Amino acid sequence: MRGLKKQRRIQIIAVAVVALTLATVVIGFALRDGINYFYSPTQVAENPPSAAETFRIGGLVVEDSIVNGEGFAFTFTVTDGNAEIPVAYIGDEPRPDLFEEGQGTVATGNYVNNVFQAHTIFAKHDETYMPVEVIDALKAQGVYQEPDA
Repeated sequence: MRGLKKQRRIQIIAVAVVALTLATVVIGFALRDGINYFYSPTQVAENPPSAAETFRIGGLVVEDSIVNGEGFAFTFTVTDGNAEIPVAYIGDEPRPDLFEEGQGTVATGNYVNNVFQAHTIFAKHDETYMPVEVIDALKAQGVYQEPDA
């Protein structure tokens, strides 16, 4: 009788370990496509990610850098004060209404042939908003200025 209880406990523990391992693997695969790392333009210039890696880049849109293309396509340059990275928007949505030169932005896409190919653009939604990632990157570069309240 004792041996049967011990064997049953071992079986339950083994099934629990297998179930937890399987759950961890499934969650890892599910989250893999949803995780996008954030890089500043300086980080991209110093250590360019592979063309297959999807990530976010953010900073300020350089003055006089927005050039309209065909359809929804357009190009611009993003900077953190140290480095500038050219961005080509290749998405299928129109440019955000509040997307302007000199304002903070975050773009999601891939870095291909020294141009960031963005498929999503995020822009400010009021006069003082700037994405937290952009603020942190600008503070690290020493160029961030607190907005006037």
